[in-house]
Amino acid sequence: MHNGKSHFFVGVGGSGMMPLAMILAGQGAKVSGSDRSLDSGRLPTKFDALKALGIGLFPQDGSGITSPDQTVIASAAVEATVPDMVRAAELGCARLTRAELNAWLFNAAQISIGIAGTSGKSTVTGMIAWILHSLGRDPTVMNGAVMKNFATPDAPFASALVGGNGIYVSEVDESDGSIALYSPHIAVLNNVSLDHKSLEELRQLFGDFAAKARTTVVNVGDAESAALAMALDRSRTTTFAVEADADLSARNLKPEAFACRFDLVTSDVTLPVRLAVPGRHNVANALAALGAVAATGIPLADAARAVEGFTGLRRRFELVGEANGVAVIDDFGHNPDKIGATLDTLHAFPGRVLALFQPHGYGPLKVMRRELVEMFVEKLAPDDLLVLPDPVYQGGTVSRDVTSADIVADIAASGRAARHIPDRAAAAAHLVAQARPGDRIVIMGARDDTLSLLATQMVDDLAARD
Repeated sequence: MHNGKSHFFVGVGGSGMMPLAMILAGQGAKVSGSDRSLDSGRLPTKFDALKALGIGLFPQDGSGITSPDQTVIASAAVEATVPDMVRAAELGCARLTRAELNAWLFNAAQISIGIAGTSGKSTVTGMIAWILHSLGRDPTVMNGAVMKNFATPDAPFASALVGGNGIYVSEVDESDGSIALYSPHIAVLNNVSLDHKSLEELRQLFGDFAAKARTTVVNVGDAESAALAMALDRSRTTTFAVEADADLSARNLKPEAFACRFDLVTSDVTLPVRLAVPGRHNVANALAALGAVAATGIPLADAARAVEGFTGLRRRFELVGEANGVAVIDDFGHNPDKIGATLDTLHAFPGRVLALFQPHGYGPLKVMRRELVEMFVEKLAPDDLLVLPDPVYQGGTVSRDVTSADIVADIAASGRAARHIPDRAAAAAHLVAQARPGDRIVIMGARDDTLSLLATQMVDDLAARD
């Protein structure tokens, strides 16, 4: 794969780029990169971790690209005017997108497991990674989130595992259509709902992906996924569902504040399982992971015991801390399904929910406006409070047809408590000021790693209150 060339990642700190850089470096390739967050001094611990792996870091000014022998990897969102891209074009460097590189590694594996769906991809990937690792299968894993099972003081950003050549596990992205590049041996389809593309586009992308696999593991508890499953060969399809009939079914759910018990039911056996992560959605994620692992030949009972040891992902319903009787939770929720699942999990237990949702861009806000508003109106309790700062903006040209203020106005018109506070720090301060013992504050959003720092600061601010 490496062909003696060095690889330069433009945006090496990104959630999809960093694990790929880690995998290539772990396989012995020469890897370097740049990132605008590095240039601005944000998230220094992330870049320290990359340097500790032997990955060279440069300003995003073109200075790191010095030879036509370098392969330049950049996401499709990186503009051609970025100095690194200008320099790469001048030198005639080979260019790959993040997805093209990942698909090459994925498709070359002896066994490839691809995890698709609008929600839960990273969690299912992490669960599969932990099961395979704990059972001695030595997988290589590309995840978009830090897997807490593998994070250590020396490796705090464990979003990748570098294993042997046998099994490659990766979440696959539909948002840019790159899911079409992957040819999985085992495909997981977790769910299908509105996010970055229309439902018509998503049905085509997910359906084509599922049809390629030797074994497809499908959530028939999700209406859209169940409809796609109807077109698949039943002999090579494993179905799963929560509290519904399927090849793998979860029954008798018993939620806990930060865990969940259920019975894993098949035609042959019933196995008790206790997950160390909460929520009905995580039970569905566990069924997806168990179905995928079983397709590799691992006995289901062994996999079910192993998944109990999965400790979760960073920013997936992560309890950051508690102060003055108020818990602060950091969560990746950014589309209607993800946010709704988080709110459902919180509402399974007493206490107000004070939510800060930072939209992950103006484009997604426009696409999801109606669905976001309907979800918040349905899922927020009468005494909850929702605050929206302005969306993530990291440069470039963008249409601002729909703003956070528009979403808040629509929600408030339906009688739920919602406020638009443009500045994120001011929005967080407002929630801290409003919080009282027994409340849960949840910070939600994507494409912005500094949200975790905000959550930590809110715990400190709660502790400092009189």
